[in-house]
Amino acid sequence: MDRQQILIVDDEEINRAILNEMFRHEYDMLEAANGQEAIEQIENNQNIVLILLDIVMPVLNGFKVLNYMQEHDLIDKIPVILITAESVRDSEDKAYAYGVADVMHKPFYPHIVKRRGKNIIELYQNKRNMELRLKEQEEAIRLQEKKIRQNNEFMIDALSSVVEFRSLETGEHIRRIKYFTRILSKYLMKYFPKYGLTPAMVDEIARASALHDIGKIGIPDTILLKPGRLTPEEYEIMKNHTTIGCDILEKFHENQTEDFYRYCYEICRYHHERWDGNGYPDHLAGDEIPISAQIVAVADVYDALVSPRVYKSVYANNEAFDMIMNGECGQFSPDIMECFGLAKEDFFNIVEVIKMFDFS
Repeated sequence: MDRQQILIVDDEEINRAILNEMFRHEYDMLEAANGQEAIEQIENNQNIVLILLDIVMPVLNGFKVLNYMQEHDLIDKIPVILITAESVRDSEDKAYAYGVADVMHKPFYPHIVKRRGKNIIELYQNKRNMELRLKEQEEAIRLQEKKIRQNNEFMIDALSSVVEFRSLETGEHIRRIKYFTRILSKYLMKYFPKYGLTPAMVDEIARASALHDIGKIGIPDTILLKPGRLTPEEYEIMKNHTTIGCDILEKFHENQTEDFYRYCYEICRYHHERWDGNGYPDHLAGDEIPISAQIVAVADVYDALVSPRVYKSVYANNEAFDMIMNGECGQFSPDIMECFGLAKEDFFNIVEVIKMFDFS
């Protein structure tokens, strides 16, 4: 392994010789008689661990070298000890403003320069090693989060597929719900910052929306697969899919982050609640309904209208949009409705694109 390097920058040869003698047994020594030569040495050597820098020099002075290092983000990577004959306070303040590690004045004591130099090298190396360890730890955490995310996606896809196989209503329903939910969430994040949505939250809400109907697994086939409208009694049983879904999710709670589980639970339980309190299962009203469930509620109703069902025909995009905006499908949050209006063309485009391509 190449030895570490120390760069001495001073226009006086005697000073360079003294400094060189201090460190040459432990480090490879580089020298420069002015700022321009110093910059060339920095550019041509990759193992410099300390720069001993004079201020007053021909061609380019020490502050010009510091300017160069600052512009190339080197100040935090290569420590600099300024060794100068100047004793003006302003020069010291200016040097420290650049981020130099230390300032020493000529005439200097060799043993003090050597001790401070080695201490600063060790300090910066420890800092660098710590940064590398933190970076490695961050990378490990990211890999772990990626694995957890992949496991989550697998679980979501698996559970959603079970519902798709059991229910005649779903098909591409779950995929479209995720698209619609993401679009509405992004509009809400942009135009209604009061909800505090972030890109990460939008992503988690969209993924969690895939499990909104997971409770249908627990609904009897005679009701779930009935080729026609449900009776009032059957409809009451169908409503239970919201709470059944929450019971199913509880079994997976330990393997999920708190936020993701919360979104899954909120969406599963409350996506049939309505702004005026006429929804189910808990008859929540207004802002009592979690915002994640409010978003998915609109996405779910819109997709049900534009998709074929055994008990109804398909509504055109514009007709479905007007029905929701006019309150024919229940009352929704005014904020969500405003976002739905802004997202109108996006919703229409998704429906048309999915009609054109097979995403299975």
